[in-house]
Amino acid sequence: MEALDALLNRVSVPRLMEPAPNAAQREALFQAALRAPDHGQLRPWRFLTVEGEARTKLGELLAEAVTLNGEASEAALDKARAMPLRAPLLVVVVARLQDHFKVPASEQRLAAGCAAHGILLAAHAQGIGAVWRTGELSYSKHVAKGLGLADNEEIIAFLYLGTPQHEPRTAPVLATADFVSAWG
Repeated sequence: MEALDALLNRVSVPRLMEPAPNAAQREALFQAALRAPDHGQLRPWRFLTVEGEARTKLGELLAEAVTLNGEASEAALDKARAMPLRAPLLVVVVARLQDHFKVPASEQRLAAGCAAHGILLAAHAQGIGAVWRTGELSYSKHVAKGLGLADNEEIIAFLYLGTPQHEPRTAPVLATADFVSAWG
């Protein structure tokens, strides 16, 4: 797939099934992530892969976080447990925030977000279905601790990856003029 085609036509693909991306596809996904803009070459990101039985373990961790939030209804717990099972592979994108005299934490978060976007674009280019999810549990200190994040790390995204269950939708064509204006 041509790069411009991937940029213009990528869409989220929320309905995913086996198989997960293979080793060569994963290498391309992560190599694309590593090309993210990175002021200061800090590489303020890292990635955790979650698949197989680890998805069930992540679901239990999410359910624990729901309980700590006071939302312990069975429906809420079941929903949390099922979240990681919606795709054969999850990639947790983690921002590693570093003290730096020139690169503020906000720029480092943006760089990690660009790395996540690189994974999404590389997935689309390879015909892999992918969707970026966050939500309240992404910001849970309990979830961060359970995933082994350090105090200077934050979850940026849960990327769900797999084979699309259906043909991906067509990206809507948006009017550029609705978003671009000249200044001055």
